[in-house]
Amino acid sequence: MNTAAVAASTASASRTASPALLRGWRYVRLASHVVEGALTVALVYPFSAEPAHRRLRQRWSQRLLRILGIRLQAEGVAIEPGCMLVANHISWVDIFVINALAPSSFVSKAEVRNWPIIGWLAARNGTIFLRRGSRGHAKIINDETAALLDAGRNVAIFPEGTTTDGSHVLNFHAALLQPAIAAGHAVQPVALSYHAPDGSFSRAAAYDGDLSLGQCIASIIAERESIARVQAATPLATGPHTDRRSLAREAREIILARL
Repeated sequence: MNTAAVAASTASASRTASPALLRGWRYVRLASHVVEGALTVALVYPFSAEPAHRRLRQRWSQRLLRILGIRLQAEGVAIEPGCMLVANHISWVDIFVINALAPSSFVSKAEVRNWPIIGWLAARNGTIFLRRGSRGHAKIINDETAALLDAGRNVAIFPEGTTTDGSHVLNFHAALLQPAIAAGHAVQPVALSYHAPDGSFSRAAAYDGDLSLGQCIASIIAERESIARVQAATPLATGPHTDRRSLAREAREIILARL
């Protein structure tokens, strides 16, 4: 690499990297924010109704993004209540990006329920835990999901089943869309992507491969600012004759087109 290229690379890094003092302050604020959230769930939730829980979850998520230096950028149509939100999956941050716009219940693998603190917080915030490979349990999950949709609440799923770095979208597991179809509720595709302030693609928030949660948090905090772009598409209607595989393909193609 020549001298000019090295200088350009160094200048670019200095524009995007956050100073050490800012990174340290973010860690302090993040720890305090997590403790505040746990105390809210333990001390406020038992004495408040579900609508209040959703408002608190939305405000907590919005503040979390600000602490991490992530600016939320919403595009497309508004997220409609009572829809199943179908999104591509890049990071643990995806959950809070969606919650910052439309507080939702998320479908998660059952193992998360046993994670210290995180599992408890997830359960108290409406997470639906899916035990894979059990047809009987799948029916219970489908009924629970349908009840939430019938009540006008959003349920969000990540049908890829895992995370990517955001540069591509894996095939969707169509079975996860079945509760919306069975209950006759629309499926709303939501495209998620992360960018640098200049609009270029960023993998700073990616939580994929062998990356640990700590490494992912460090990568996000190391950026002076990141942009989480949410592009919601028009909901796709479902009915008794909707084919879930075709619906999954259509939702994936819509998300791909926006990425």
